[in-house]
Amino acid sequence: MNKSRMSTATRRFLAAALCAASAAGFYLPFCFALPSGQPGQQATSSRAVAKRIGAIKAINGNEITLTPDSGPDVKITVQAATQIVRFAPGETNVNNATTIQLQDLQIGDRIRATGWASDDSLPLPVLKIVVMKHSDLEAKHQQDLQDWQKRGVGGLVKAVDPGAGTVTISVRSKDVVIHSSSKTVIRRYAPGSAQFDEAKPGTLKEVHSGDQVTARGDRSADGSELTAEEIVSGSFPIITATVNSVDAGSSTLNVHDLSSKRTVLIKVTQDSQLHHVPAEMAQMFAIRLKGATGAAVPAAASTSSPADSGTRPASPPGGMGTGGNGAGARSGGGGDFQRLLDRLPAASLADLHKGDAVIIVSTEGTTSGSGTAIKLYSGVEPLLQAAPNAAQAMMLAPWSLGGPSGDAGGP
Repeated sequence: MNKSRMSTATRRFLAAALCAASAAGFYLPFCFALPSGQPGQQATSSRAVAKRIGAIKAINGNEITLTPDSGPDVKITVQAATQIVRFAPGETNVNNATTIQLQDLQIGDRIRATGWASDDSLPLPVLKIVVMKHSDLEAKHQQDLQDWQKRGVGGLVKAVDPGAGTVTISVRSKDVVIHSSSKTVIRRYAPGSAQFDEAKPGTLKEVHSGDQVTARGDRSADGSELTAEEIVSGSFPIITATVNSVDAGSSTLNVHDLSSKRTVLIKVTQDSQLHHVPAEMAQMFAIRLKGATGAAVPAAASTSSPADSGTRPASPPGGMGTGGNGAGARSGGGGDFQRLLDRLPAASLADLHKGDAVIIVSTEGTTSGSGTAIKLYSGVEPLLQAAPNAAQAMMLAPWSLGGPSGDAGGP
């Protein structure tokens, strides 16, 4: 399981239960059960409360080391009067919390500890700990993933009507109307992030034509409509460009966007997927694009010898076409084509040079003229020469951002 996804997923599950716990008064000073010998309730109301949230890194007697979501490790001290309760992921009823003991805690569990504020350099003496077990989080994550795969759908946005609460997406060349309600959870990918579980609360007004949308819920019998329980959207530009420069030290790529004629700074992270399209395969893709657009395919420089001239890579499954919104249509599946692309040889920044043609699926940058590479394909000169727009459409076939995928559940 992807480590970064798991950490963000646990934050998401933990937040729901902790909000419920807060609503029940678990974290208000006057609701604490005070240890013997502590001042009375009236005196405690003026004392500052401190909280520590994170995953358990180490347990040494009654001292626990936590790794928070950001910042350095912190320590807490479990006292004899400390109350420890276990919440199941997604649980909102505080009456269903279970009392457990210190020895029940394990490394990897997520906890929120609350106590009276003290010197920041000292372990926080805590009065209350809310726990979500790592095993529970793993199980909940798998259940959610299976539900997305069973009841989810994803594609490119064709139209949005915030007033009616609908989003129309193109899935495998078919339109699917997604209906939302006041109960629908709506989120949007954070700027500069392609992590599904890092998506922030959003609204339909933020969704625009050309965005990627995934949603899960109950579909109509013919698959043309979905009543959504959750909608997640994001803007992920497709950039066809040539490389200006590569800075391996800062893991960045300076490229010239062939469409906007602008210079774009692309950040490459450990989650970025870089692939190189072999010359013969690129030529094969270009021929397919020619069939879709009627464009002429320039002759590629041949690197094969007479001995291997009869050897051709296998054709990708399904036919190539263009959808109503520029999405890759398929008679075998844009998803199949995307999986073929993802099986191409891996590449690195060191393999890229000035003048190389690339196609980049990028995040929406935190600043103008920037972005983080989700997927990058080099060796695409024949594709861009054959039909630049079709090459972009090919990359816009439904693909997963690393979160729950609804592709299997399309119409």
